[in-house]
Amino acid sequence: RVQLVESGGGPVQAGGSLRLSCAASGNTIASACMAWFRQAPGKEREGVAAIFTSGATYYSDSVKGRFTISQDNASDTVFLQMDSLKPDDTAVYYCAADPNPRALITAAAGNPLNLATSEYKYWGQGTEVTVSS
Repeated sequence: RVQLVESGGGPVQAGGSLRLSCAASGNTIASACMAWFRQAPGKEREGVAAIFTSGATYYSDSVKGRFTISQDNASDTVFLQMDSLKPDDTAVYYCAADPNPRALITAAAGNPLNLATSEYKYWGQGTEVTVSS
């Protein structure tokens, strides 16, 4: 089993930056892919960024060019560097791991952000980001 713990959220002004961390523990060798999702009040959870152990990365159009996902394999930690933040980025940010490999290929064309949230095996508890204008 894999445990995910997010940190780094908080209040920030528009244009500012935050760096989120997701520390994985347990059977982390099974987590070939880790992703960040977010859920704003009254909205569905959406994929933001994902990274494979190979280093391949994916971003949603809404954050491309502003957010950067990275990983430290030595510490089993995934980071989300968020720059040029906007009020629309306000949400609870969740870390997810271990997507269904068959669904990833057949339903998502290899893009983990296209997967339904139910296809991810592990989730963190979330960290809140509030961007004020």
